[in-house]
Amino acid sequence: MDSLSGITPRQARERLGARSSGARAPATPWARFSAWLECVCVVTFDLELGQALEKSSICYLSFPDSHSGCLGDTQFSFRIRQCGGQRSPWATDNRHYDSEAPVSLQGESAHYFGYVYFRQVKDSSVKRGYFQKSLVLVSRLPFVRLFQALLSLIAPEYFEKLAPCLEAVCNEIDQWPAPVPGKTLNLPVVGVVLQVHIPSRMDKPESSLLEQCGQEALLPAPLVLTSVHELDLFRCLQPVLTHVQMLWELMLLGEPLVVLAPSPTVSSEIVLALTSCLQPLKFCCDYRPYFTIHDSEFKEFTTRTQAPPNVVLGVTNPFFIKTLQHWPHILRVGEPKMSGGLPKQVKLKKPSRLKTLDTKPGLYTEYTTHLRRDKALLKRLLKGLQKKRPAGVLTALLRRHLLELTQSFIIPLEHYMASLMPLQKSITPWKTPPQIRPFHQDDFLCSLEHAGPQLTCILKGDWLGLYRRFFKSPNFDGWYRQRRKEMAHKLEALHLESICEANIETWMQGKSEVEVVDLVLKLREKLVRAQSHHLPVKEETLQRAQLYIEMVIGSLPKDLQAVLHPP
Repeated sequence: MDSLSGITPRQARERLGARSSGARAPATPWARFSAWLECVCVVTFDLELGQALEKSSICYLSFPDSHSGCLGDTQFSFRIRQCGGQRSPWATDNRHYDSEAPVSLQGESAHYFGYVYFRQVKDSSVKRGYFQKSLVLVSRLPFVRLFQALLSLIAPEYFEKLAPCLEAVCNEIDQWPAPVPGKTLNLPVVGVVLQVHIPSRMDKPESSLLEQCGQEALLPAPLVLTSVHELDLFRCLQPVLTHVQMLWELMLLGEPLVVLAPSPTVSSEIVLALTSCLQPLKFCCDYRPYFTIHDSEFKEFTTRTQAPPNVVLGVTNPFFIKTLQHWPHILRVGEPKMSGGLPKQVKLKKPSRLKTLDTKPGLYTEYTTHLRRDKALLKRLLKGLQKKRPAGVLTALLRRHLLELTQSFIIPLEHYMASLMPLQKSITPWKTPPQIRPFHQDDFLCSLEHAGPQLTCILKGDWLGLYRRFFKSPNFDGWYRQRRKEMAHKLEALHLESICEANIETWMQGKSEVEVVDLVLKLREKLVRAQSHHLPVKEETLQRAQLYIEMVIGSLPKDLQAVLHPP
């Protein structure tokens, strides 16, 4: 059915005929390219070859299926699991990005994102009668806005000029600076400069690009992207605005959900919008913005021998209605239609009303929300539509509502988690630091009476029940593991600081050579961990630790110095 050609960091020069650059170290070819992209793929529909060349799900995921009927140019995205035998870890050079980036925007270690630009136009010179080709950018970064903008610039050029254009683009990307969180970057490509701000953990929620850029955006760029990852939330969720709170709960609890849409564009945008509703909390379940029956995980996701997996699937083939009838939540959306001011809303329906042949738009579920609906939000959105407020304003309103809802839910958890951290005064230089206390769910639930979400959220409902279900979800497990890891790193950093602030000469008095050598080895280990794991330690603390190591080694006999400090 499809033929696939790919450009990877290792194969790009051979495929594109590019010459090696003498300025780049041969050990890390295409290092800058790899910081942004894993590869570039060109997928062509071949009627005569059929499925002979099909060896990757990427081929099928790069084309709308026959039910979509997409003519012209179409953009959408997918997410695909790495093959077990070919899995390559997120590069060591990119760990710095992960340590500074928001948790929800860290690079994927086991999945790739595919960003697709598909063109289908009539062409009498082709046997099928249509020109059908896709240009696909594959990356570990969830920068959907950036890569869609990049494709909109390079794909039309490529379809006209083919390989030479792609070669030039790849070489330009290989000159881009690395994506450093907190920085505003100018990224030149095909005669245009994309100006982007790479989000950082230190950014304020919902602060504008200009606020974050500060003094870095000295030169005006032809094309400024206000975000590298945020979609137009209001537009993406317009058919389900009346159920946005229910969908937020389903995302929070990691419930299995199928989104059946008329096109890959609509399915991928809705899935990405839903999974972004929890920010700043990371959505830790699997999700596929566009999924087909040819995907390698089709059998895994559709089996009836076990409970549906914690996955959000975006599909366009109505066959999935029959195959996934046993899933607890199915969202069917049609083509966007306006009805008065507010877009026509899908209705809440019982799963028993699901028809396999002619399924009407609706949210088919038995789920009952724990929290009462915020009717004021819909009134504000409707009022904004009536006053013809810009779409960006309505998206900001919706995003702020979801952000405040998530923060109200997560702040009590953060406060309780912080109480499990040992007091700083209990951390002494020459003893093993105390352990982080375990998370007891019952203790946390008891704390909600005085420090619960009711302090910051006006919504009433069964918050306790929502927390109890959240504890069973992959999102809680992912959040807890991440927070405990961060706290363990903080504990290590505080212990290293306490050692560096202590009088090491006083400690050394009366100590045996074995004890002194042991201190050197332990200090070195702590120094290596602090640097390799990017622990929150000041640079002066690291320098002082190195000086301590040198001083302690200098106090030992020459033979031991030679062992510990070889030339």
